[in-house]
Amino acid sequence: MNRNDFPILNETVYGKPLVYLDNAATSQKPRRVLEAVIYAYEHFNANIHRGVHHLSQVATEQHEAARAKVASFIGAGSPNEIVFTKGTTDSINTLAFSFGEYCVREGDNIIVSALEHHSNIVPWQMLCQRKGAHLRVIPLREDLSLNIDAFKQLLDERTRLVSVAHVSNVLGIINPLQDIIQIAHSQGVPVCIDGAQSVPHMRVNVRQLDCDFMAFSAHKMYGPTGIGVLYGKEDWLEKLPPAEGGGEMIEHVRWEKTTYNTLPYKFEAGTPDFNGSFATGKAIDYMLETGLETIEQHERDLVLAAQQAMRSINLGGCSLRIYAEHLPKAGVISFNVFTKDGHLIHPYDVGVLLDRQGVAIRTGHHCAEPLIDFLQVPGTVRVSFGLYNDESDVQAFAAALEKAVAMLG
Repeated sequence: MNRNDFPILNETVYGKPLVYLDNAATSQKPRRVLEAVIYAYEHFNANIHRGVHHLSQVATEQHEAARAKVASFIGAGSPNEIVFTKGTTDSINTLAFSFGEYCVREGDNIIVSALEHHSNIVPWQMLCQRKGAHLRVIPLREDLSLNIDAFKQLLDERTRLVSVAHVSNVLGIINPLQDIIQIAHSQGVPVCIDGAQSVPHMRVNVRQLDCDFMAFSAHKMYGPTGIGVLYGKEDWLEKLPPAEGGGEMIEHVRWEKTTYNTLPYKFEAGTPDFNGSFATGKAIDYMLETGLETIEQHERDLVLAAQQAMRSINLGGCSLRIYAEHLPKAGVISFNVFTKDGHLIHPYDVGVLLDRQGVAIRTGHHCAEPLIDFLQVPGTVRVSFGLYNDESDVQAFAAALEKAVAMLG
């Protein structure tokens, strides 16, 4: 992993070298991705698919090549199963509306887990409100893993969909997807996976998982902002109605009736981010050249090294709570610090002092308030790694944390 490929890592913050440990929120971009955005605008910036001129044809070819690259990257059966969206949130909202219109009736239920990001809660709540359906939640065990036995009890003949995160954005826990999918499918229930925190950090193959849908974002996997993916099995996408109307998603429009385009275009109303898709393809190239297994192992090693370093610092009588410390994780550590008399040091205060030392982390509820409520804290301090982080970042973070605790404890 070459840190020099990422120009922003040369920045300084308050006179300190930047240590960027907020990758679960967004990743930094390698130079080839930055250059790809400029190159696309300079060389083939033209609207795609229906243009007869050269620039439009080149832009169309590049856009569809990127779609094929995404399909291969996640092991999809066909590029027709790849719908470009604005990001994970947009993907899940698109699915919630489309699937809800087709499948959900009053009295039905949707199952999510207690670990979910708001993006995998609120769209399903809105669907349930529209349809008179019910949202059911897989509870957590004491160790913060999902209670799979309870999940089995939640499934019934009125369950229409299970939607769960592959990896918790707060805790980094890798959920037992194969068990969840097998159990759901044994009852004839399709499964949607929020892959926002897994696709950037490990090899994900949708056909091996046998999930029915998956959502993820480019900006968390070293690509540009504003573009993401909704994967869906082709037979499901054929059945579902489009979530938005307008240009591109139509075949013919008449006053009496509109007929819809073929897959995947019936789900892509309006002008897509065709330059963003080109840059996303370059980000995928970068990850593949680095090696997905290499990335996964590297980040796992950094998590273990960081947890060990955190346990070794001088807390001056304060205590440290690392959540889900002993569960399998993907590049994320959430923790809190408590004073010697047991009072929580507010995560925001820890984050501000780390920032003043050049260490960028995230604090708060991380768009997962129900989980934070379960932890009975106002928020956590979250450290999240990317492929460009290394042991020096771990040591800089640990030293900054020790200094912050000494000031706050």
